[in-house]
Amino acid sequence: MKGLIQRVTQASVAVNGEIIGQIDHGILLLLGVEKTDSQQTADKLLQRVLNYRIFPDAEGKMNLNLQQAEGGLLVVSQFTLVADTQKGLRPGFSVAASPALGEALYNHFLQQACSLHPRVASGRFGADMQVSLINDGPVTFMLNV
Repeated sequence: MKGLIQRVTQASVAVNGEIIGQIDHGILLLLGVEKTDSQQTADKLLQRVLNYRIFPDAEGKMNLNLQQAEGGLLVVSQFTLVADTQKGLRPGFSVAASPALGEALYNHFLQQACSLHPRVASGRFGADMQVSLINDGPVTFMLNV
């Protein structure tokens, strides 16, 4: 499972022109699911996302996590994160989870996130989404579990 996290001052996701999820200050997480992932993998990634220290403390150092910074979490599924881009001119998706497994693990991730964090918003699995954000910093990290 891969998660691309971006520290944002605001982010939103829309489907057919309608905003279905948005946050102010916090983390936009683009979530990619691989066929070898499980609920345990999702839980481990969620703990890393919630506890990863990318927010500035009083001295301006990245020492605070999402919960300490009281930020929101916007979770958007993005299967292209798990693409194989090592060779050729077209991405390969042989390691990507099937749509059924991807959706099940995405939903599990969201359910767990909502139970552990007070401000969670999301996109819609499998939809054609338009994501808008203002990256703060910019600060962007790829988390792999």
